[in-house]
Amino acid sequence: MARILTIEDDAVTAGEIVAELQVHGNQVDCAASGTDGLARAIAGNYDVITLDRMLPGLDGLSLVKRLREAGVRTPVLMISALSDVDERIRGLRAGGDDYMTKPFAPDEMAARIEVLLRREARQQETTLRVEDLSLDLMSRSARRGEASVELLPIEFKLLEYLMRHSGQVLTRTMIFEAVWGYRFDPGTNVIDVHMARLRRKIDAGRTPSLIRTVRGCGYVLGDAA
Repeated sequence: MARILTIEDDAVTAGEIVAELQVHGNQVDCAASGTDGLARAIAGNYDVITLDRMLPGLDGLSLVKRLREAGVRTPVLMISALSDVDERIRGLRAGGDDYMTKPFAPDEMAARIEVLLRREARQQETTLRVEDLSLDLMSRSARRGEASVELLPIEFKLLEYLMRHSGQVLTRTMIFEAVWGYRFDPGTNVIDVHMARLRRKIDAGRTPSLIRTVRGCGYVLGDAA
């Protein structure tokens, strides 16, 4: 059973979405505003989110941006009456994974949800790989090429976060809140210290260098998209 959050302020549309998803055996929670939806999405550990583009309190674009900035990677299906190409592109670039326009067929919406769930399941592999770097989530071990890399627990967690978001420039705030689990203090250098240690272990004497500093932004593992 998948846990799905539907963020939709129109009661009729929300009811149609919930009814269709429940027919397919899913557990569905609802939020009728952007602010409530954001709080639920961050705290709820959902498998998929359906998100209306136009919401009271906080619009859909702002909401999905905040989710991604907070490190929440839950797949998001954006649903909107705004159907032109530019709006669809804006939704996807903001962090949405798929985009449907209203009116829509409920069974198509359910099918798109199934695709997102399958995609997410494939990503839940036990081994993460970026180029010649691999991270075994079961044995908690890392390798660069044929060489084993010894990591401390916090280094393992930091590398896992980087690898799950390879090619994405991650700010210090995003890294700190995702790895350490509390609000970032701009005055601390803890991220830079741990990143330097991790880089020495991963990149020392090896080419190409996988972990890079993006001046004024943060860090990226692999090639930035």
